[in-house]
Amino acid sequence: MTTPLTLTPGRGPDGTAILKVVGEIDMSNATALTAALDDVDGRVLVDLTEVEYLDSAGLSVLFEHADRIEVVATALLAPVLTFSGLSAMTTVRGLEDDPVEPGRHP
Repeated sequence: MTTPLTLTPGRGPDGTAILKVVGEIDMSNATALTAALDDVDGRVLVDLTEVEYLDSAGLSVLFEHADRIEVVATALLAPVLTFSGLSAMTTVRGLEDDPVEPGRHP
């Protein structure tokens, strides 16, 4: 059974836009991630620390927005983000950090 995708926008104390992503990102819901990122002007911290699955459609969305996102992820996603080349195009950090809550900047 898949975990539904939940997208929660927020702001850090310094005003940084944060998009908390929970669940699975795949071809069935990648357009929702695109829309959520498109709704935010400027740079966005994308918190993937509670993402359980990320397929090529989800990666494609991250690549499309690589020039204005920073990604926080867990060790589960680290190989995917590294081998895909995303970590060479944008900052990927927090692999060992706690999840980011909207309203709190890591």
